[in-house]
Amino acid sequence: MPLSAVRRRTSATVVSRRAVLVWAVALAAYATAVFNRSSLGVAGVDATDRFGINAAALATFSVAQLAVLAAMQIPVGVLLDRYGSRRLLLVGAVLMATGQICFALATDVGMAVAGRMLVGFGDAMTFISVLRVVAVWFPGRRNPLLVQLTATFGQFGAVVGAVPLVAMLQWLGWSGTFLTAAGLTATVSLMVAAALRDHPHAVVVASPPALAVVRRNLAAAWAHPGTRLGLWTHFVTSFSGGIFALLWGFPFLVQGQGLAPTAAASLITVMILAGLLVGPGIAQLCARYPFHRSSLVLVLVGAQAAAWTVVLAWPGPAPRWLLVMLVLVLAVSGPGSMIGFDYARTFNPVHRIGSASGIVNVGGFVASIVIILAIGVVLDVAGGGGPPTLDSFRWAFAMQYVLWAVGAVQVVRLRNAARRQVAAESAVAPGAGG
Repeated sequence: MPLSAVRRRTSATVVSRRAVLVWAVALAAYATAVFNRSSLGVAGVDATDRFGINAAALATFSVAQLAVLAAMQIPVGVLLDRYGSRRLLLVGAVLMATGQICFALATDVGMAVAGRMLVGFGDAMTFISVLRVVAVWFPGRRNPLLVQLTATFGQFGAVVGAVPLVAMLQWLGWSGTFLTAAGLTATVSLMVAAALRDHPHAVVVASPPALAVVRRNLAAAWAHPGTRLGLWTHFVTSFSGGIFALLWGFPFLVQGQGLAPTAAASLITVMILAGLLVGPGIAQLCARYPFHRSSLVLVLVGAQAAAWTVVLAWPGPAPRWLLVMLVLVLAVSGPGSMIGFDYARTFNPVHRIGSASGIVNVGGFVASIVIILAIGVVLDVAGGGGPPTLDSFRWAFAMQYVLWAVGAVQVVRLRNAARRQVAAESAVAPGAGG
């Protein structure tokens, strides 16, 4: 083999190893963000006691966090296209650590809400920054699998936020638990500063594009129906499993189904671990059948709605096997929502991936905000202001059907629009869309 070929091969190996290292650090940052985001999930019952609040007030903690997260997605996408992943991941980690410190020391609702908002602000900067790392450091053919692996392995943060967090609350108390979370986040920020780079080569990076260019890129990303198809895909697939892990699943299992806290946290962990197994399979289906991604979305949504129908219609508390079935079906929420980002990637050039991903990411968080608030209000109204009952949980979780119906209609509508645009751009048959 010629020496030049050996050098090229050695260089490719080094770049590959660097890419894996950079991705691993970015993945650690995302897992930490997921942990911070979900850290309220098993602490909801403790929070009602600590702050003396009802279900609707408890919902404001998550709503404040998710509202900031959703509102910042498009601005963060614009900032990402201008300044790169490394800076945003660093700023995001600092904001999340600060938010957890505020939450740890809070003695009133106002300070607690401010802490969750800071967590949401930092969280907003994380995932789409990691998506850009994947897009820049790895070839396009690997992107669907790596995005699913990122989302899948990132859920280990939610695993730590389930049973281990319950144990931490028992051993360390409220303040000790959330101060520990802040310390973990600060540690990850040091890893990002030391090891993560925006580009695989030491190249001179052009100055950030002018704001006028950024606005045009954002408008172009929104104008393409494929981007909006991604938004509604994220909307309709993600909220059910998301709000189950984020806030209402633990109270539903403990107060509505009568499970012990450790058993409830274990079921949430089963849901997260099942998602680890499902994610790569969904990625492979998207890569192999890209023109049928929307059909897969509708199947996943139908499965979630069917599982909830059986659980909510069951007379009395559901048997354990049925609850296991429910969490296994809800495990598709996170991996299914990643299909939305695959639409953002395939329908947009690299220079506007950040803006398109930010638009897509808004969908799931808006849906989660709406359903979290609706469940909190219905629980208080149906329960007469007292502790939630199984019947009040039934009425509350039934609100999901409205969002599923709206989202499914929009997916079908925008799927057809995207197919027409693809046909117009590439002169292929209209049936060859997403």
